[in-house]
Amino acid sequence: MASWCVRAVKQSYSVVASPSIIRASPRLLCTAAQQKSVQGSEEDQNAEQSAAEKVLAEEKGQLEEQLKEVTDKYKRALADTENLRTRSQKMVEDSKLYGIQGFCKDLLEVADILEKATESVPSEEVSSQKNPHLKNLYDGLVMTDKQIQKVFTKHGLVKLNPDGGQKFDPYEHEALFHAPVEGKEPGTVAIVTKVGYKLHGRTLRPALVGVAKAP
Repeated sequence: MASWCVRAVKQSYSVVASPSIIRASPRLLCTAAQQKSVQGSEEDQNAEQSAAEKVLAEEKGQLEEQLKEVTDKYKRALADTENLRTRSQKMVEDSKLYGIQGFCKDLLEVADILEKATESVPSEEVSSQKNPHLKNLYDGLVMTDKQIQKVFTKHGLVKLNPDGGQKFDPYEHEALFHAPVEGKEPGTVAIVTKVGYKLHGRTLRPALVGVAKAP
């Protein structure tokens, strides 16, 4: 029994001390080290990739914010330009329509004088044949007044001569007085002392009127 145990120990020792086993051990150790190195390098690459992705994500966010800001500024500038163009166009149109406003105001005085002149001639003097020169002068004044009104209408100048009973409009009429007038409703035009004019829908001169009020 003791001799058998000695032989078993010797065989085990011979196997362990075999040169092939001894030569294989460094190779196994090198392979394990390589595997560990590869695994470490992969982890480093993953970490570097994650850091690069984080930097790219931050840069992307910054670029998106800058793009949003530039787009907003562009839209604002475009809207301001459009508003400026619209205002400029309206100013040009208004200057074309109302550029003659001062000239029209001066001509209104001439029209008022012609109207007063024709109204001052008694109708019986004009209808009779006693004074043909006066009649001819009167007819000439009437024709001149009509021609002036045609020119006014051609250029957008319209007379404001409210009829009796028309509702008082503060945008077209100027009240000189308020008085109770029989047969007139309160707040209506009772009498016109001076006609007014509108230029392309804008009141150039309000009509001077007397307004009826409740007694």
